[in-house]
Amino acid sequence: MPNGSRKSPVARALDTLPESGRAWLFVAPVLLALAVVIGYPVVRALIMSFQKDSGLDPATGMFVNGGNAGFSNYTHWLLQQCALPAGGTESCPTGNLGSQFWTAILVTLLFTVITVTLEAVIGLGMATVMGKTFKGRALLRAAVLIPWAIPTAVTARLWEFMFQYDGVVNRVLGTHILWQTDPWWSRFAVIIADVWKTTPFMALLILAGLQVIPADVYEAARVDGASAWQRFSHITLPLLKPALLVAILFRTMDALRLYDLPAIMTQGNANTRTISILVVDQVRQGANSASALSVITFLLIFAVAFVLVKVLGANAVATQEEQRRAH
Repeated sequence: MPNGSRKSPVARALDTLPESGRAWLFVAPVLLALAVVIGYPVVRALIMSFQKDSGLDPATGMFVNGGNAGFSNYTHWLLQQCALPAGGTESCPTGNLGSQFWTAILVTLLFTVITVTLEAVIGLGMATVMGKTFKGRALLRAAVLIPWAIPTAVTARLWEFMFQYDGVVNRVLGTHILWQTDPWWSRFAVIIADVWKTTPFMALLILAGLQVIPADVYEAARVDGASAWQRFSHITLPLLKPALLVAILFRTMDALRLYDLPAIMTQGNANTRTISILVVDQVRQGANSASALSVITFLLIFAVAFVLVKVLGANAVATQEEQRRAH
């Protein structure tokens, strides 16, 4: 240390800390911010989920605040049990939001599985094409990203016009399909719009993984006489696995929260009502019951993420270098 230079008291205090202690000290502000922005809403929703919604007291006819609800908000959704005015419960009648819980879960999972699968396959093909060197590649990459750059509300309104009874799709196909009201055709319409909207996102993530695969690996394979399919199956896919699984993980988390497209395209009818739409609809009737549904949704998304990370190995920390060393 040069003569005359002195460390500040803060610097001397940091020097006395172990390396792990200094690391925690530097990340503490970020952890505090996350606790405020993310932790507080989650804890608050959990507390509210065990409270009754405000309503009218059947005995007095007066508006009263809710009290402790126990697990009744959760049984309302999971067991589809609705409270009776005089006390007790019964199976939620048709049309009640509680009766639509499991249908919304199945619709959400249906959208997630089909859209993520299609987007991964199509995105892989698009990324493979965009990764090649040819004239106009930059223009192609920019054009591919346009659907993803368009706001979701605009995309939903665009496809809503196209899927109307006298819209472009029916005119081109020469059909008379009720895309916005038919139980299955309305779901296919949402899937088509979602795949068109978010496939570029998958392609972009996969393309990033393709860019770090060394070109000399392919050259060596060509010299050894490997065919195009052998190079793809034995080089591209294994080395692309970390990026591909991370892309699937991110897109799956997003698909499980799908709200905009079905809410705008089909006005959130029962055939396309996702779990997120159900939460928003319930907020208008009771925030505490909606909080219980939000907690259930959180646990569902967490469980799916856990399976993808632990079972399929979709670890965002895994690097391409680690994957190459494994092979």
